[in-house]
Amino acid sequence: MSDNNNPFGQNPFGDNGPSGEDIKNSLKKNSFFIKLVLLIILVIAGLNMSYYTVEAEEVAVITTFGRYTNTQQPGLHFKIPLVQEVYKLKAKRQLKQEFGFRTMSSDVQSEYSRGKNAQSESLMLTGDLNVAIVEWIVHYQISDPFQFLFKIRGSEDTLRVLSESTMREVIGDYSVTEVLTSGREAILQRAKKRLAELCDNYETGLSIQRIELKDSAPPDTVKPSFNEVNEAEQERDRKQNEALAMYNKEIPKAVGEAQQTIEEAFGFAIERVNEAKGDVARFVALQKEYENSPSVTRTRLYFETMNDILSKVEKKIIVDEDSRGMVPMLFPLDKGAAQGGLK
Repeated sequence: MSDNNNPFGQNPFGDNGPSGEDIKNSLKKNSFFIKLVLLIILVIAGLNMSYYTVEAEEVAVITTFGRYTNTQQPGLHFKIPLVQEVYKLKAKRQLKQEFGFRTMSSDVQSEYSRGKNAQSESLMLTGDLNVAIVEWIVHYQISDPFQFLFKIRGSEDTLRVLSESTMREVIGDYSVTEVLTSGREAILQRAKKRLAELCDNYETGLSIQRIELKDSAPPDTVKPSFNEVNEAEQERDRKQNEALAMYNKEIPKAVGEAQQTIEEAFGFAIERVNEAKGDVARFVALQKEYENSPSVTRTRLYFETMNDILSKVEKKIIVDEDSRGMVPMLFPLDKGAAQGGLK
């Protein structure tokens, strides 16, 4: 007898094989098992999709049906699968953009590349209409994840354009000498302030940490001439410093010597005046003595004068008025004896 469920009119497994009804029941059981396994897999996948981890240097922006919901900090969090979306951002890491060059590898000896795009970024026109090559680095952080993702498209690309525009604006207010030497710090401060204002105005969600000026130099074609100018300016400054040092050394010395001469003149004048006053007082006292005893005073003055005169004479010859011959005698006797004049 043929099986109605068998299109070929007979059981393919033979008379003792399973019937068509048995096969149907077996398929039903297998289908239920498969559905159960699929359901378990879906549940496990859903649970896995419900949890996510935010790393230490990240924040997570959550959207529900595409609308911003909140921002999550580092840790393990839950979300509704297929309803909520998570965008992880390196908001706690300091990022950077390079202008005028690109870092190829960072090692003990870093390697840099300066392609056509990098060279066009670094070529600047200064305020005195000279050309300088300026290479710089902008260090920034994602301060507002919501603004970074939803307020403006391509925040980091916008930052790149704003940075180049700001640097060209600031460099245009300085001479080439200031750009290459003394004005570097002022340029960086102005550029940072201006770029931060632009980032706030455009709502990029980025905060500028600092701007680093890596290198600034004249173009290669004019570098030898520029170096000669720098050397001449340095020589000029050296000569000026030497002259100033000499001035600071000699002028105080001359002023001191002049003051010393003036003080000596005042001292000499006071000394002469005091000597004159003393001579006058002595003469007045002597006059009084002379009036009282003219003979004694005149004799004393004679002896004092002769004492002064004879003390300055080395050889003395004493002659007796009553003597008929010349009897020379040398004084002082000890000096004459030493010279062999007296035996």
